[in-house]
Amino acid sequence: MFSPRSWLATALAGAVLATGLAVPADAASTPSQPPKVTDPVAYVDPLIGSAGGGNTYPGAVVPFGMISWSPTNTAGDQTNAAGSNGYSYNTPRVRGFALTHVNGAGCHPGAAGDVPIMPFAGEVTSSPTADTTDAVYASSFDHADEKAVPGRYTVTLDSGVKTDLAVTTRAGIGEFTFPKGSPANLLFRVSNSLNGSEDAEITIDPKARTVTGSVLTGAFCGRRANGGENNRKSYYRLHFVAAFDRAFSGQGTWVNGELRKGAKTASGGEGYATGADRAGRGSGGYVSFDTSTDAGVRMRIGISYTSLDAARRNLDAEISRRDDVDAVAARARRAWNDALRSIEVTGGTPDLLTTFYTAMYHAYLQPNVTSDVGGTYLGSDGEVHRLAKGQKVQYGNFSGWDQYRAHTQLLALLEPQVAGDYAQSLYNLARQNGGVWDRWVHINGPTHVMTGDPSAPALAGFYALGVRNFDVRGAFDSLYKQATVPHESGLSDKGCPGQCEGQRPNLAEYLRLHYAPQDTCHCWGGAAETLEDATADFALADWAARLGRRKERDVLLPRASWWRSTFNPSAGAEGGYQQARKADGSWVWPFSPTSETGFAQGTSATYTWMVQHDVSGLAAAMGGRQAAAARLDAFFHKPDGSWATGGDGFRYDPTNEPGIHVPWLYNALGQPWKTQETVRAMASLVYKTGPSGLPGNDDLGTMSAWYVFAALGMYPQTPSRAEMLLSSPMFPKARIKRGDGRTITVNAPQAGPDAIYVQSVRLNGKPYGKSWLPESLLLKGGEVTVNVGTTPNKEWATAESDLPVDHVEPAREPIPNLPEACEPVGDGCAQRLQYDVDGVATTDARDQGDLDGKGWSFPAEQLPEPGVRDGFLIPETKGTAGNFHSLRGQRTYLTPGRYSALDLLVTAVNGDQQTELTIAYADGTTSTAPLKVTDWAASSAHFGEEPALTADTRYNVNGTADGRKVTIWRVSVPVDASREAVSFTSTAVPNLKVFALTARG
Repeated sequence: MFSPRSWLATALAGAVLATGLAVPADAASTPSQPPKVTDPVAYVDPLIGSAGGGNTYPGAVVPFGMISWSPTNTAGDQTNAAGSNGYSYNTPRVRGFALTHVNGAGCHPGAAGDVPIMPFAGEVTSSPTADTTDAVYASSFDHADEKAVPGRYTVTLDSGVKTDLAVTTRAGIGEFTFPKGSPANLLFRVSNSLNGSEDAEITIDPKARTVTGSVLTGAFCGRRANGGENNRKSYYRLHFVAAFDRAFSGQGTWVNGELRKGAKTASGGEGYATGADRAGRGSGGYVSFDTSTDAGVRMRIGISYTSLDAARRNLDAEISRRDDVDAVAARARRAWNDALRSIEVTGGTPDLLTTFYTAMYHAYLQPNVTSDVGGTYLGSDGEVHRLAKGQKVQYGNFSGWDQYRAHTQLLALLEPQVAGDYAQSLYNLARQNGGVWDRWVHINGPTHVMTGDPSAPALAGFYALGVRNFDVRGAFDSLYKQATVPHESGLSDKGCPGQCEGQRPNLAEYLRLHYAPQDTCHCWGGAAETLEDATADFALADWAARLGRRKERDVLLPRASWWRSTFNPSAGAEGGYQQARKADGSWVWPFSPTSETGFAQGTSATYTWMVQHDVSGLAAAMGGRQAAAARLDAFFHKPDGSWATGGDGFRYDPTNEPGIHVPWLYNALGQPWKTQETVRAMASLVYKTGPSGLPGNDDLGTMSAWYVFAALGMYPQTPSRAEMLLSSPMFPKARIKRGDGRTITVNAPQAGPDAIYVQSVRLNGKPYGKSWLPESLLLKGGEVTVNVGTTPNKEWATAESDLPVDHVEPAREPIPNLPEACEPVGDGCAQRLQYDVDGVATTDARDQGDLDGKGWSFPAEQLPEPGVRDGFLIPETKGTAGNFHSLRGQRTYLTPGRYSALDLLVTAVNGDQQTELTIAYADGTTSTAPLKVTDWAASSAHFGEEPALTADTRYNVNGTADGRKVTIWRVSVPVDASREAVSFTSTAVPNLKVFALTARG
């Protein structure tokens, strides 16, 4: 179908955009309707996110552009940059304007920043590479002399040089105005990419008035501590052709510390290290100009990832010799307005409009075109390829772990043609990469960054949202194979953690255990990997069903529930958490909800909610929807009731992706008004105007995409389907134009800063009582009217039939991983405990036990054999399996029953220990009782305990025995027999160790 914005896609494929006048900022309004924004570019501030960790860049770029011409700021180290992606608002000193960037990547340095070009108003008297502290060949500037708008960047440096840049998709034009009569040079730092380079080259042709060259680089996250060293590799060469409007008055090159005046060629890279290992290395060149009568220099530059000739053709196709910065900037503005008008809003304050349209702007910065006007592109195998049949553009830069949670859905919604070419691009790269879909593709290169299999939910989400212009079956088959057939890279630890090479690490073990074991998964974190794979498997299962692939769907859909394998109901007193697990089935201790053990860039408290496709199952595992909602309340609020906005591992972190969907989960729990207030609170508290206006790394537009959805009052229920969860829109009206002729209109006539609660909804004119929008609205278009107010409506969308629907198989048991039923013994029932410490050793393997953390353990020979003994169930005491249950503050589940007492075989280490047990009953009530236990090495009981098991010596991991008597005590804790007991908790006293527990009738 013809797209109303297909001319833009054609332009991205190589055609020159027609010059046009800017559209007026706002159309005339009527008394009954707020003004409609017709010039959204006027509200975009590219400097938002350039401070405070947003890691954006402010330079000149068009939607999805290959070239992004932006400053590289320096803090005095030429082997580093002031900002992760080159620019730091708080460090206004520049050493060049680089041609390529990635928006919001979290590594420092991030990626690209290729070929910084520096206008220098001085004589070149030494090698710029020898200026390792950027003291000479750099310049400060004042932000008052800086202006960034979509498609254009202008700054006047303290040196007096004015730099004015504008771009098309693959080319740029710069006008440099030097102080009249001063020396004037343009330095091409060809080797000085943000991560360094393996090689670089430059050729200066005074007769043709051109500078050409290339840099061989890559190494995204190459200096990252967690696995980055494995990624210090080259995977692309960027070629450039720069053509000038006037003759050179001189030229020269440099290699390392040697300046070669008059030379026309040079080569040499910097390496991928930093500091002294890289300082003073590299190559480049410069051209000089006579400013005695003319102080201005105009340069056109084209780039390509395939060849110098392709760079020249890209330049000739997109910027003519007659063009100037004004003309190119006008075309860029028109392209941006066309893109940003894909969501046309009415009303809103200037700050709200700035935040919204800047978020849209950031979302349109990626993916990035990597193909030439002639249809050639660099593949992941390092070879030059041509576009697939029907493909218009090849794209690169896929921050999968981040983008699949919000950005890819927004892309499919607004630009289905681009999304389809993007899907085809990823499939092309996977085929060239031996069938492996890398989770973080930079340009063309697999970098392995992060965890999970994000291509599966990304492409499944594209398909669900109606994207069809890619090899659907080929891509599905390839992703299905990756999910079902182990690959040799899955057993590699290269790059771990953070950049593990296996995209489905140790898949055979995952398929056997139904979870990724922390000790043998070859992944960043076993619990996180399990959750990511469950999400991906649900996506593929759902996609298979849409394709009529019943067999594949039946294989994958049960795996969508494997998140249950790492949900430990005993981890924490709140009602269970995701927890890392070993291959032998035991849990990884010690555990805390704030720990990142088993997770990637997040805590258990955050990751536990990462089950978007099975919220009903998660709620059941937590004890029901009410219990889950109460936990969400504590997750979003500090103890004083204020909102949590980051910095607390126990609570919501709006700065990173694993939890950005969580504010919307209240809809599925029957409390949608809390979604409305939570989404609005986060949108207003952590998204703002100004350089620090983003909550964290923009991560290739993902955080910005979240805000766009929040402002529209909708968010994807799952990453791989098209239903949208409802909240309260921020604008009175928004028209979402999908680019395929279909429009979704969102009306909220009463919208305002305080009108955050949904009162009622109408869908296509009819009353609508559900807290989610159906796929049909997204696919066919239509109108939704959301009436909002200042007080919550606690009746709307709360009925069982109005809750979002999960498309998974229902669980047989509501709470996974509860202990097996207790063992009847006399008048009681011996409970099965979740042992976490091996506190027993044998005489021939004394290094296998450590009860007290100091290497001491009980001798196995002096303890009872495993099994039922004297009314208790004795654990295994040989080998390395756990046999003591530490009271770490977790919930200890009992086989439900009416008991009068809990009889414990328990001891204490590192001194006497005391706590209070809180016994929970099935009716929701509790009772408490003290638990006081004497140290195991004490000569007698201090609290009236009865010695139950004694040994006349202890073993140490160093192979010795100390001959000291140690004791396991018998202690009885009263329970209310009139109520059914289900569990108990205590404060965190890990030095209290339970050996066995029997509940007495």
